[in-house]
Amino acid sequence: MAEVLVLNQNYEPLNICTLRRAVNMVLTGKAEVVLTNGHYIRTVSGGFEAPSVVRLRYLVKRPLPQVRVTRRAILARDNYTCQYCGHTSRDLTIDHVIPRRMGGGDTWENLVACCRRCNLLKGDRTPQQAGMKLLRKPRRPHFVPYLSPTQYAKAITREAWRPFLPIFDDFLPNERE
Repeated sequence: MAEVLVLNQNYEPLNICTLRRAVNMVLTGKAEVVLTNGHYIRTVSGGFEAPSVVRLRYLVKRPLPQVRVTRRAILARDNYTCQYCGHTSRDLTIDHVIPRRMGGGDTWENLVACCRRCNLLKGDRTPQQAGMKLLRKPRRPHFVPYLSPTQYAKAITREAWRPFLPIFDDFLPNERE
């Protein structure tokens, strides 16, 4: 099903919703169409172009949520790429750079996406002890606060939505430090 980017009244990205929900918000006067996707929606009384981006007519005030450390968020931050060998896949594990037994915690700065082969090679050692090097130093992601890391990673791939999204290096492919 088609998806629509929802912007706050001040053009800040808030959410990604279904086309059906976006059309409902536009028809009830809660939102206005900012950008269409080129498709036409036919109705009994005529029709209109399907929205791709809508903006709310009122400002939604929400406190900034804290970014939670989850498996999906780590994989999205690392662009589904093993941080040791560069292998890209959807079948990755999460590795503790500093193992738990050595005091490494479940933090943004200590967790990376890792393929099963590299995870087995590294074992319960630090990258230095295993003779491995990280492609990119892990860090807390900086992205649109109301969009989850997976939503932001999906949204940034849509060319039409990019003018409405700030670009963050954490989600650009092939970034190396």
